[in-house]
Amino acid sequence: MSDQDGKKPLGLSGGARSGRVNQSFSRGRTKSVVVETKRKRVMVPKPGAPSAAMQNAEGGKRSRSVPDAEMDRRLKALQNAKAREASEAEERVRAEQEREVERNRRRADAETKEREERERVEALKAKAEEDVRRKAEEEARRNAPPAAAAAADVADAAGAAEAGPTGPRGGGKAAPARREPERDNKRENRNRGNDAGARRSGKLTVNQAMTGGEGGRQRSMAAMKRKQERQRQKAMGAPMDREKVMRDVKVPETIIVSELANRMSERVADVVKALMNNGMMITQNQPIDADTAELIIQEFGHRIQRVSDSDVEQVIDAVEDDDGDMITRPPVITIMGHVDHGKTSLLDRIRQANVVSGEAGGITQHIGAYQVTTDSGAVLCFLDTPGHAAFTSMRARGAQVTDIVVLVVAADDAVMPQTVEAIHHAKAANVPMIVAINKIDRPAADPQKVRTDLLQHEVIVEALSGDVQDVEVSAVTGEGLPELLEAIALQSELLELKANPKRAAQGAVIEAQLDVGRGPVATVLVEKGTLRRGDIFVVGEQWGKVRALINDQGDRVEEAGPSVPVEVLGLNGTPEAGDVLNVVATEAQAREIAEYRANAAKDKRAAAGAATTLDQLLANAKADESVTELQVVMKADVQGSAEAIVQALEKIGNDEVRVRVLHYGVGAITESDIGLAEASGTPVIGFNVRANAPARKAANQKGVEIRYYSVIYDLVDDVKAAASGLLGAEIRENFIGYANIKEVFKVSGVGTVAGCLVTEGVARRSAGVRLLREDVVIHEGTLKTLKRFKDEVKEVQSGQECGMAFENYDDIRPNDVIEIFEREEVERSLT
Repeated sequence: MSDQDGKKPLGLSGGARSGRVNQSFSRGRTKSVVVETKRKRVMVPKPGAPSAAMQNAEGGKRSRSVPDAEMDRRLKALQNAKAREASEAEERVRAEQEREVERNRRRADAETKEREERERVEALKAKAEEDVRRKAEEEARRNAPPAAAAAADVADAAGAAEAGPTGPRGGGKAAPARREPERDNKRENRNRGNDAGARRSGKLTVNQAMTGGEGGRQRSMAAMKRKQERQRQKAMGAPMDREKVMRDVKVPETIIVSELANRMSERVADVVKALMNNGMMITQNQPIDADTAELIIQEFGHRIQRVSDSDVEQVIDAVEDDDGDMITRPPVITIMGHVDHGKTSLLDRIRQANVVSGEAGGITQHIGAYQVTTDSGAVLCFLDTPGHAAFTSMRARGAQVTDIVVLVVAADDAVMPQTVEAIHHAKAANVPMIVAINKIDRPAADPQKVRTDLLQHEVIVEALSGDVQDVEVSAVTGEGLPELLEAIALQSELLELKANPKRAAQGAVIEAQLDVGRGPVATVLVEKGTLRRGDIFVVGEQWGKVRALINDQGDRVEEAGPSVPVEVLGLNGTPEAGDVLNVVATEAQAREIAEYRANAAKDKRAAAGAATTLDQLLANAKADESVTELQVVMKADVQGSAEAIVQALEKIGNDEVRVRVLHYGVGAITESDIGLAEASGTPVIGFNVRANAPARKAANQKGVEIRYYSVIYDLVDDVKAAASGLLGAEIRENFIGYANIKEVFKVSGVGTVAGCLVTEGVARRSAGVRLLREDVVIHEGTLKTLKRFKDEVKEVQSGQECGMAFENYDDIRPNDVIEIFEREEVERSLT
């Protein structure tokens, strides 16, 4: 029977009890019948079908493997079985969850019923006590004298008239009056208490409040009335539903379940139950995401308000300035150029001051801000930047906060590397540039060469038909300074610089330092608004309240408007140079913003220093093993100098040695710095700072070296020399001679001795030797003996014969070549 007939396979009778019959098909024809019993599976050939022997007799034309159709059927059956098992497993899980929810519901219902039964019993008990009391009052009324009863009836009638026509139970009966004997008893008890001194007098003490008893603090009459009213309503079966309070729930990116319940003012058990009803088996101490929290909040009928950690900075909103409040502000001019091209001297000539004499080594190592009033009455704000190669970040900050860049180039030195860097900073900041060709009073001055060299860097001055102003000046004689100030004024008029002084102040930190007597001090250039004494501000990871404002002349001022540089006192820590200062409304906002920024910076540093993969971890460990580190602890006078020194020190080194700054900061060297240096075995470097007395004492006791510097050149050179000392000496080999072995002798007590002829150079007893056989190195070692005839000699010249014996080596053959060399150690240094 074929499978296309649509008929079921025939069953077998007899011994195949409770079995199943399957048919095996191949190429559309029935081969056999499979009988499955409880014990075994038997293949029974169908009558009329060829047997296995007959199939073999046909020459093996038909394959003995399972047919494709049968295999597909079995695979489909297996897949169906697996799908059925998976669906059954899911059904079991779903049923278990439903049973858990049902158990929780039943438990909650049981608790509710138990609570209601307990409240009902209490209500019945209270009602029974009330009935007993009323019966006692009625009995006392019946036993009272007629006059007292009449008086009590009059009092009760008056009370009933005040209460209304109906009593509390609504039946129209007036409350029974109290009898006079009861009042007499109360009056007698009160008199007895006064006689015994039981009445409390004076203030309530802690002991009296805790012990309670007579004279202790009791519940108020209003509280008792509210409790009786609730019991009465419960006894009467009145509903106790309270009005639902809709709340605005603030939800961050993740929130703990218990915290979410607290913010919604809901029971934690109810919130956990709601989560379980939504298919989430979560306890009260586990976190959930904002989307899940939104579903739960909506289910409880509240409103969600999503927040994030960065929302704390939203208080620093960009204020849209009104055109009516905008006034003209002074321009900010940054003096930039190569080291020793006369930038500070030129600014001193303009300010009629002498800043150069106060700088160590005659070079500028700090960034300074000054305000100058010209003869014409124009107010200018100047920023003086260092020209040394190590102060790249300072020059970049000066270019970012400026309006005009004055590029100072020496007429006798032309364009130098830091000049090119200053040009790049000015172009990156997209600010106009004025070229000041300085030192034209020098005999070797060539201003035209300066203009020509600037063409290579796409700076075309007006003298060469360009758009960049150029002025020839001399800081020594003052020549060209009026023309330079006029060019600055003209450029500022073209820029139309305006600012709003009525808004909250915003500025940039030019420099920061830790002063011994004044604490953290920041030099701030106000860009917008007006900074006043008493303002609360946040700057980077620090915050504070303006305690004092000091201008560039050293005078205290009450406020600073736009484009005014001032020193700000009142910070809680030293900020980073380049941070932005913003004035906020309250101290709490400033503290919260500073804390958020500090945590974000900490997470960023931790993520940058952590290895994300195992390969990176192994590579870092291998690199640390192969590189020798010179560790230092560095303190500087200002933040900008400390940052520049750290950047310069980190550039020192190669693949074998490097410099690592364990800690750097601003201010004097303290005992904590000495402790850190002792623990790590490193020296302490002070740049324009000194160690205080306890730190010096601790350094002497612990043997910690402290080095002081005032010029960055000397500091970098000394650290580079110290790092060069960590480099291993380079071993060089100098070949001094060759010798050919003519004959080999065996000498008792010495061993094998080679009779040699020195063919080139000289053979020395202290030199190293290599044995070459057919130009292949066989052995490398030292000489045991070197003899000329029978005498031990130190060296043998070329063309002479000698005897040589190797140390711990005897495999010497005639015609071998001995290579003689000396090793030399050469100290290396970092370039």
